[in-house]
Amino acid sequence: MTAPPRTVTRAEVEDLLFHEAELLDEWDLDTWLTLYTEDSHYVVPATDTPDGNPATDLVLIDDDRLRMRLRVERLNSRKAHREYPHSRLRHLVSNVRVREPEGDEIPVRANFVVWRARNGKDVTFVGSYEYRLVHRDGELRIRGKRVMLDMTSLRPANDVAIIL
Repeated sequence: MTAPPRTVTRAEVEDLLFHEAELLDEWDLDTWLTLYTEDSHYVVPATDTPDGNPATDLVLIDDDRLRMRLRVERLNSRKAHREYPHSRLRHLVSNVRVREPEGDEIPVRANFVVWRARNGKDVTFVGSYEYRLVHRDGELRIRGKRVMLDMTSLRPANDVAIIL
């Protein structure tokens, strides 16, 4: 039987989400990856199926921890032409809502806006996050992150070359 997670405050959850946003904005991707558990999952469904299941539906990103690490290595490399030099980013997180625990997980929802500026082109990504948080070694960590884009088209962005 799984012990219920300890109670967390919205302020603790916000601190984690704001820290994640800061690390992404600073391109400190190696530290960003440490916020995630070894069994973590990062999913970005297609814009027309925000509830899409990566097992049965087309998704933009479906990364387990290994793929997340490989994505970080690629984005940190000078060979990542889509992101070298790095875009200037600003992740804004708002409307954080902590849900009732489900087993050892703490479900969290939040809204976001991410601005990306590169080569004279500015792009805005808008949407919502669904997180699954857990306690590991006395720390709050991310087991899952699902990014639902509210955009009807990726045409202005052309791609999702950054970590949202």
